[in-house]
Order: sequence, then C-alpha cells, then structure tokens
Amino acid sequence: MNQPRRFQDLDAHRARLQAGGGADKLSIQHQKGKLGARERLALLYDHDSFVEFGLWVRNRDVELEGKEYPADGVVTGKGEVDGRPVWAYSQDFTVSGGAVGRLHAAKIVELMQAALKTGTPVVGINDGGGARIQEGVDGLSGYGRIFHNNVLLSGVVPQISVIAGPCAGGAAYSPALTDFQIMVQGTAQMFIAGPEVIRSATGESLTEEELGGAQAHAAIAGNIHFVARDEGHAMQLVRQLLSYLPQNNLETPPDLPCPELITDDESLDWVVPDGSRQAYDVHEVIQRVIDPGTFLEVQELFAPNIVVGLARLGGSPVGIVANQPMVLAGAIDINAADKAARFIRTCNVFNLPIVTFVDVPGFLPGVSQEHGGIIRHGAKLLSAYSASTVPKLTVILRKAYGGAFLAMCSKDLGADSVLAWPTAEIAVMGPETAARVIYRKELKAAADKNAFLQEKIDEYRATHANPYRAAEALHIDDIIRPSWTRRLLIERLGVLRNKRDLRPQKKHGNMPL
Repeated sequence: MNQPRRFQDLDAHRARLQAGGGADKLSIQHQKGKLGARERLALLYDHDSFVEFGLWVRNRDVELEGKEYPADGVVTGKGEVDGRPVWAYSQDFTVSGGAVGRLHAAKIVELMQAALKTGTPVVGINDGGGARIQEGVDGLSGYGRIFHNNVLLSGVVPQISVIAGPCAGGAAYSPALTDFQIMVQGTAQMFIAGPEVIRSATGESLTEEELGGAQAHAAIAGNIHFVARDEGHAMQLVRQLLSYLPQNNLETPPDLPCPELITDDESLDWVVPDGSRQAYDVHEVIQRVIDPGTFLEVQELFAPNIVVGLARLGGSPVGIVANQPMVLAGAIDINAADKAARFIRTCNVFNLPIVTFVDVPGFLPGVSQEHGGIIRHGAKLLSAYSASTVPKLTVILRKAYGGAFLAMCSKDLGADSVLAWPTAEIAVMGPETAARVIYRKELKAAADKNAFLQEKIDEYRATHANPYRAAEALHIDDIIRPSWTRRLLIERLGVLRNKRDLRPQKKHGNMPL
C-alpha cells in the first residue's frame, strides 16, 4: 500500500536534513580519516537507541539568507550506553565547518539543561571551526552560554569531551571545563591561537600538529586525559569511562560481580626491592591489587611521576593515585600535584573511593620548582585530599618523607585507613639526609667519616624511619604483608560503603589555584 503523500514528504525532508552537508562533503571527511557527526554517535550508543532532538532547527537570520544549515551544524539527542541513558551532541563539520551560531549553541544548551534536570551524563563531540563569523556577537554569546552551563553541570553529572577535529579559539574552553577530554591522534587539533597567529606574533614556526595535536596536549600541556588512535577508539574510551561513573552525584558508581575469589597474591611480597633507592614500576603493585584487567590510566603521558586512574576493587569502582618510583624517584613536582589534585576532586564529586599507594621522597627541589610555585601547586594536593569526603584508603609501600607523607593522604588529611608494608620508611626526611643534618659536627670530627655516617644512618632508620614507630603513634592502622593488600582493602571498602563525612556549610572552599 502506498503511503500518503504527506508521509513521503516528511520522510524525504527528514532524510535531506540528516544528510547534513551532503555525500560529497561527508566523503571529504572520510578522506581525512574522520567520520560524520551521526556516524560517531552510532559508535557511541547501543544499537538503535539514539533519539535525535532539534533536527528541524532552521536559522532565518538575514545574513544567512540563501544558505541552508541542516540541524544548524550540530546533532543533539539522547541514547543508551550499556543500557544507561546518556545525552550527546556531535558537531557536523560538513555543515558550515561545524561553526557555532546562535541556534547551534541553543541546541547544546537545551541538551545540557535537560541533562541537569534528569541527572544524566553528557558527551560532547567537537569538530568545528569556532564561532560562526556571519552571526557576529551571537556566535560568541552562544559559546558563553555553553561555558556557563558546563560550570552548572560540573560536579552534578559526568561531562566527557571528544576532540575529533579542529577546536580553536573559544571552542577549546568548553572541553577544558568538562571532566574528561579525549583527543583523536592525527586528525584533531586544539589551540587558542593557531600557527599563523603565533608566527606573526613571535616568529615561532610550528605545524598545527606540533602546536595543538594530541601528543602535545597529552604529554606537555596536560590539557587532555586520553589519546585515541582513531575515532572508534575514542568512542570506546567514552563507553569505558562511563562504565566506572555514576549517572550523577547523587548515585553510587555501578558495581559489577567480582571476577575472582579474593585471595592473597604472594608475588606482591617481592615487588618492592630492599633499599629506598632502587626503582620499580608501581603499575606492578596496582595490577596485582585491583580486579584483573580493570585499570584505566588517566593522563598517562603527563607528569608520569604520579599515576592516576580508574579501576575496580572487589567489583566496585575506585580511583587510584600512586607515586611512580621509576620517574623522579616518585617526587611530587608542580605538574604531578596538579594532575593528582584534579583527579582526586573528580573522584570525590562522583562518589568514587580513593586508594593511594605511597612511595614518595618529598616535593621536588629546585629553583624552577620554587619559582614556578610548587608551594601553591603542592597545596592543591593537600586541599583536594582534605576536602574529599569519599572513603580514602592509603597504603605506604616504601618512602614517605616529610610534607609529602602528609600530602599523599595521611590520616591527618582524612584517610579512613592507612596500611603500611614492612618496607615503609616514614620520617621527616630520609635516613641519609637526616644523619648528615643531625650529626654534621660529629661527622667533621670523625676519624672514619664513612663508617661514622653509616652507623648514624642505620641508627636513624632503626629508630625513626620504619613503620613501627608510626604505628605506635596511630599514624598508621596496621603493618601488613604486601600479599594481604587486596583482601584488606576490599574489606575496608565494605566497612566504609555507607561513610558520612559532614562538613561546615559554605559555598565552597578557596582552593589555592
């Protein structure tokens, strides 16, 4: 039976709008190694679950007469990821280069406000040429409204940004305001001022990839959290991230059945070498403690002297923070403090317990660190841990010296449980340095300086730099075999599941930014 003409007209009109800029422009996207806006959403969502909103938007501004911008250059709607609702928008580069105009922005803002009302995560896929020049200040105003709503949603629902193409000027600030940023290697660039502007202003010559490619943002600037091999990998990372996160700040993260029996792993007893100067990879500790195959490292390439990421422990999502002795001996520098503080705050707003593995000789010394503001940046770490109300579990693996011992979630900063391995050295400073400071006069007068110094180092280590003294003073709760770590952490997480930590009523703390 033939359908009525009005239905045929509807179907044809819908198909024309869904085609965006048309097959020719989509083909150009494909030639560049990029997908179309709707193709990206198809990879993100469960099959056939996406429902589009705002398809029929049409910009009738006088300046745009004679031009048609299907859906005003952005696809918006809601679908399901692993059966859970998620809102998303995907900029369409085939329509006006994905540039943001008044209605383009209005669609995104309407989506964000709906997500706020329903307590639903938001995913933004960015591939656009900035504000639409033809619309003048209306384009800029649209960005302002998006920024404002990014901030309103912050700490309420997860926001994830994918940079899949150009993201320049003001466009870069919306992703920066979200919780996680994923950038596609090779096809995405993000910067405030492009290579030509920089060349004119400073004489420096760089390609777009060198200036604002994924590697630059991941390893040097620290602006993004993940580098995706391609757009399929980017959507896979989004789905993986969402699997650890609650729908909103009023819910708990989704538990899964524990994949194996909770047994002691005796291989952990041999991971940390004797002696505080020998390096080892803290990933080996993390992988043996968490549920197998569940660690998703965040900002892997930035400030690698500290490791952060999401994992599961006994089936429950947790955040992991760990010093990395393989890099700078695990010392905390400006970038490491910023990286960890931001991650800790993200865990706290989304009700993820934080597990901290400590092997830290201190804050990194040096003129560049002092003049760069290590005091201010290090204080961010203190503030983030102290302000967090989620369950906090700390395991001291080896070195825990001075202010860095406190900064890595000591009981004084609110840790609910602190465990130490027998290899732990907890003191104001390392035994070698302490012996030189305390006995500097005697050392000058000693006949055999090396023998005298070694005697005092051993004496200091036996008296102060060990876990037993700290346990006696209640700075740690237990000294354990490393092989017990997984079992005891899971037990303590169970005890802390209903933790309540009330704080003074206030707008917010004044973090040292």
